[in-house]
Amino acid sequence: MRVIAGSARRLPLKTIEGLDTRPTTDRIKETLFNILQDELYDCRFLDLFAGSGSIGIEALSRGAREAVFVENNRRAVSCIQENLEFTKLASLGKVISGDVLSALNRLNGQEPFHIIFMDPPYGHLWEKRVLEVLADSSIVDEDTLLIAEASLDTDFSYLDELGYEVRRRKEYKTNTHMFLRRV
Repeated sequence: MRVIAGSARRLPLKTIEGLDTRPTTDRIKETLFNILQDELYDCRFLDLFAGSGSIGIEALSRGAREAVFVENNRRAVSCIQENLEFTKLASLGKVISGDVLSALNRLNGQEPFHIIFMDPPYGHLWEKRVLEVLADSSIVDEDTLLIAEASLDTDFSYLDELGYEVRRRKEYKTNTHMFLRRV
């Protein structure tokens, strides 16, 4: 796994061993960032269920002003910190170690993020739980783009009742990116 473009282009990123994380492939990451390219410069980026931090680091490398990484796995938190140091982006990143829902409650009250990306474990309804918390959070406004990476069979039928609209859906072989805005 590597940084695809920007100031840290081509630098390899570490990942943790085992099945605790599911890194986004370089091909899917490149497609995602081609879609996001006009939204990244000077943005505040929130990377939930951050794993190795590759998504938030890619955003920083491509011009994001700041990235906050939230990860519960201690080995993954260390991996994110090492990757930020190695890419020389540590001054732009903040790593929060802990449960995503608790971290979101701690972040509430701060200025809105421009982009919030989540790649939770599949099949556990984390997408819905996170979107429920974000529906009333100060870190999301009408300009915030929320992106959920999920399996193709993930149910998103509740989005309307939570006050979200789907702006775009990009499907891959086994997963999808849902691009959402709060209305």
